[in-house]
Amino acid sequence: MDHSTARRRTALFALFFLPGLGISSWVTRTPDIRDLLAASTAEMGLILFGISVGSMIGILGSGTLVTRFGTRPVATVGIVATTLSIPVIGVGAALHQSPFVAAGLFLFGIGMGGGEVAMNIEGADVERLLGRPVLPTMHGFFSFGTVVGAVIGMVLTAAEVPVLWHLLAIGLVSVPVALIAASRLPSGVGRQARAESGGGPVWRDPVLLLIGTIVLAMALAEGAANDWLPLIMVDGHGVDPALGSGVYVVFAAAMTIGRFTGNRFLDRYGRATVLAASAVIGAIGVALVVFVDNQIVAGAAVLLWGLGSALGFPVALSAAGDSGDNPTARVSLVATAGYVAFLVGPPALGFLGEHYGLRAAMITVLALLAIATVAATTLRRSTTPALSR
Repeated sequence: MDHSTARRRTALFALFFLPGLGISSWVTRTPDIRDLLAASTAEMGLILFGISVGSMIGILGSGTLVTRFGTRPVATVGIVATTLSIPVIGVGAALHQSPFVAAGLFLFGIGMGGGEVAMNIEGADVERLLGRPVLPTMHGFFSFGTVVGAVIGMVLTAAEVPVLWHLLAIGLVSVPVALIAASRLPSGVGRQARAESGGGPVWRDPVLLLIGTIVLAMALAEGAANDWLPLIMVDGHGVDPALGSGVYVVFAAAMTIGRFTGNRFLDRYGRATVLAASAVIGAIGVALVVFVDNQIVAGAAVLLWGLGSALGFPVALSAAGDSGDNPTARVSLVATAGYVAFLVGPPALGFLGEHYGLRAAMITVLALLAIATVAATTLRRSTTPALSR
């Protein structure tokens, strides 16, 4: 591996780490923020739609922007917006202003929705240059960021440190790191997509549609935990807020372990088998959290939820990039489906949670994981090289 590729890979590790740090900093303080805002579950779901609106704008515009400007400027603007959003959320909570918190989440959504698509296109390009899986490790750094952020959040929640000072500190550290890492990406990646030809729109490829179905389910499973797991444990299983944050740390750690160790399973069993097994393991974990009214069982089941969710998103992106012509468009399409589910799906679960309870709302996630299992099993019979690698 030449020096420029190594430098680029390291920069992407940092760029994936920072949104994980940011999102878990927000998630671990959701019970406190909910109390500061005096918001109901439905109102929290409405506040979370700030992420939905922002992410849809970012996601839907990212492909065109990458085609025109390349991945570096899109990733740079996205990661800066993402890191700046965390202090905005903290200020909104301290002022007891739900619209201000929603605005911070909007900024997070537009930054992550656009920037992460560009970063995944970058990551897929690095993966092709190296000739081996790298995206699972990159997403592993996102999960590692969630672990670090969750541990910090758990400690500061237990110490009753105000939300404002916590989230301001995260932003102060993250912004300069984001700028330095983004400056190390090469220019021009992704702009060649306009000149590529793929024999028709990529969304008509049935294999790619199956991959998109899998990533949608897996990303929703991850996003639902990121946004709602502490509140599921607090409201649904009766644990205190600090322990609810601790359970989220368990989930984030399981995600990290799964992503950093996943390459050995991919090498041995292939992508389709790993995707099918991941969906089954994740479904078992979610089912136990939903249906078993026991704090210890629910806490342990979060391990399965995290391990099952770990590899779906990055492995599906790798498979999409290798599934045919025009890999940039293919990765962009699947990444878009994933980030729609990751960022837009969880707020909708809040409205279900208001009427049926958060535990019952997770049945939606369970159903989609069952569909993903069927889709991955179908892909196992495919002769597409992207799935056997």
